[in-house]
Amino acid sequence: MIMNWKIILCSLLCCWSSVIYSQKDVVVRNAPNINSDGMEFSPVLYQNGLVYVSRHKSGPVDEKTGETFFELFYSELDPNGFPLKPQEFSTELNSQVHEGPVSFNRRGDQIFFTRSNTKGGITKSDSEGRIGLKIYSAQRGYFDWENIQELPFNDDEYTCMHPSLSPNSKKLFFTSNMPGGYGGFDLYFVEWLGNKWSMPINLGPDINSSKNEVFPFIHESGILFFTSDGHSGMGGLDLFMIDLSGRKWGRVINLGEPFNSEFDDLGIVLTPGGTRGYFTSNRVDGRGQDDIYVFEAPEGIKGRELYKTINSVIAVYDKNQSKRVPGAAIRIFETSADGLINNEDLYNIELLPSSAESQELTLKMVRKSDQNLGDPRIITDRNGEAVAQFQENKQYVILISKDGYKSREIIHSTKDADPYRPIEVLLEPSNCFNLDGLVTNETYGQRIPNALVRIVNECDGSEEIIRTTVDGEFQACLQVGCDFTIVGEKEGYRSARTEVSTVKIRGNRSLTAQIKLRPQSEQVMKEPIREGTVIVLENIYYDFNKSAIRSGEARDLEALVKLMRTYPSMEIELGAHTDVRGTEAYNLKLSLKRAESAKQFMVERGIAANRIKAFGYGEAYPRNRCREGVNCSEEEHQFNRRTEVRILKMDEPLRVQYEDDFSNYKNRP
Repeated sequence: MIMNWKIILCSLLCCWSSVIYSQKDVVVRNAPNINSDGMEFSPVLYQNGLVYVSRHKSGPVDEKTGETFFELFYSELDPNGFPLKPQEFSTELNSQVHEGPVSFNRRGDQIFFTRSNTKGGITKSDSEGRIGLKIYSAQRGYFDWENIQELPFNDDEYTCMHPSLSPNSKKLFFTSNMPGGYGGFDLYFVEWLGNKWSMPINLGPDINSSKNEVFPFIHESGILFFTSDGHSGMGGLDLFMIDLSGRKWGRVINLGEPFNSEFDDLGIVLTPGGTRGYFTSNRVDGRGQDDIYVFEAPEGIKGRELYKTINSVIAVYDKNQSKRVPGAAIRIFETSADGLINNEDLYNIELLPSSAESQELTLKMVRKSDQNLGDPRIITDRNGEAVAQFQENKQYVILISKDGYKSREIIHSTKDADPYRPIEVLLEPSNCFNLDGLVTNETYGQRIPNALVRIVNECDGSEEIIRTTVDGEFQACLQVGCDFTIVGEKEGYRSARTEVSTVKIRGNRSLTAQIKLRPQSEQVMKEPIREGTVIVLENIYYDFNKSAIRSGEARDLEALVKLMRTYPSMEIELGAHTDVRGTEAYNLKLSLKRAESAKQFMVERGIAANRIKAFGYGEAYPRNRCREGVNCSEEEHQFNRRTEVRILKMDEPLRVQYEDDFSNYKNRP
């Protein structure tokens, strides 16, 4: 009976464990936070988490199996796709019978799900006394799912199960053993005709075999993934895919290792980008009968590019003379939803005052200057052109730079772009020299973060004020033909100055400057950031009523991890705050969960747990007018859902750092 339910229900999910399967760049890990000694399977992506199928340890028992019924569970994901502690998904959908695999529309307000054949809450059998499965739909209401409806192509005499809705909601793929198929269970689809579903259409003998094809999943790319024990495989149930995106279908491909094994592997789902996904397996290293696994495939799944490649021409012009610019360096980076480049190493960390009056600091990630972003990907030819490759349905930052010009940054999206239209970029000539600066401790050579740097232009007396990064660095662009006085200041240090000049300089359009500050006490050197300092993390976002950080929206935590790696003695308090909606007691509990979620995020990146204390403050300290009874926008409420960092300990060892050769300071390990 277990094997029968495996074909009827199983799928996938994930989490990290010590056992790792890998082939080239594909990594597969078990999901111990949600896996038990029983069966966990059939997750799908929903909001910031996964909905999957498992059993409660107690509850109504299925007389045929002697075990509790399958129900739907929900697990939030951390920004790396790590599933957290599960909870019941829905009190309305979970019933006194089996609930199985689900599928959602893009908005997440419509669900299709598998359930035992029931009528009026009572199971209903076929003419031979067997209870089959049917597919139902429901809409999301204010409190829970409602308006549960049986789909019209169900029948008491056969099973329909495993729904998978296409991204445009026009097709619903599913599994059935209805008469007229090619084997035990076949794959079918129905089309939405505007006001009703069409009759079921069998996917044919190229996909369906004389045995079982189950667990369909239709991806954004038009690839259909499914599970089969009828196609040539590696043993048990295997995972397969076929490209349905064109007028002519592709061929069925076995996903191979590490997705498939000699055991049962089934029910794969992927993120829209195709580089992460989940599946179920009962391979020997699991925690129970069937476990959920996560995989990372940076280059996609072998056998098919999940996104088509677009070749675009980039043409660079001199803005003033309307002529092409040869030799321009072009760097291309994919961006995440927050508009930042998907590589934290390309950003410097800055600690800036939240406001002129506030003693709090704000942690900022600021993109490094172009010359510090690595070698350019491409360079324009003598005609000022270059050909770049992009993937469809993605967004990029294109950085264009050349000596003698101001660097230009443009956002390029391939979602709506005409692939045959050149990307034209105008560069404005620049009358300045790039200055790379460094502020250090005169006694020990340590870099000084958050130092104030004043750059005075002696030509006109103008002053530019900037701050050093966590690495003690600063950058500026200096006007050609002038002398400059550069002053460094930091509380606890004596100020110091240096001078640079752009008069009569030719050739290389970059300068360097180093300022050495003399400490007034030994203690100030041990505390690069003073104990008691509060740092507000403004770019960690939680959904209302949720404790998991939104996927891809933890930039400040990534920066905090880098900060704590820079200062190994640093110990902190993570304090989480909620908005005022909900009861005071509930918000206090929720804020503690959020603080613990942020702590877990950092621990998984190598920060020792004993360096972080997590506290929840609930709604006690709102940052704006949004108090109980005040009507506020979602953005205003979100402003109060924040995490604050208080430096509890900072005691850096005093050791000499030899960095007198300024030209090499950027090449240190």
